[in-house]
Amino acid sequence: MKHLPNLTFILGGAASGKSAYAELLCTQSGRAKIYIATAQVFDDEMGAKVAKHLDQRGTDWTTIEAPLHVASALKTASAVDVVLVDCATLWLTNVILGDHDLGVQTDELLTALTSCMAPVIIVSNEVGQGIVPDNALSRRFRNAQGQLNQHIAARADAVVAVMAGLPLVLK
Repeated sequence: MKHLPNLTFILGGAASGKSAYAELLCTQSGRAKIYIATAQVFDDEMGAKVAKHLDQRGTDWTTIEAPLHVASALKTASAVDVVLVDCATLWLTNVILGDHDLGVQTDELLTALTSCMAPVIIVSNEVGQGIVPDNALSRRFRNAQGQLNQHIAARADAVVAVMAGLPLVLK
């Protein structure tokens, strides 16, 4: 088994290659792989995207669907596993749109990420490099995503930005 940091944070823009890089790290670890999926399928396009990701990962992953309860899902991992949480952005969307207490949910997530028995790799989108959104909900989300990313990065042992499929180690 290859040694992995306790918490690795991978972020980048949409379609940057961050999930593929995270999956590669998991596969190279030689550990039993757990994929915590935060996506919810509300339309055919998202259904096709989820199906494509499942097919690409193959059958040697245990998938746990946890659109909101990532903290609980992390508790199922053992020290011989590696866990990929994909992704913090969709988790945050689910929390905000579900009108859940963002502070409480974030605290639970951060605690679970740092106390998991297995190494955890969490993927997130960098959404703050574009234009200022034109509506209040989008601005709230962008700001909350930036704060969440900062909190995760502060706790992470390794932070990697991925652009055009290329990893850049930040921490």
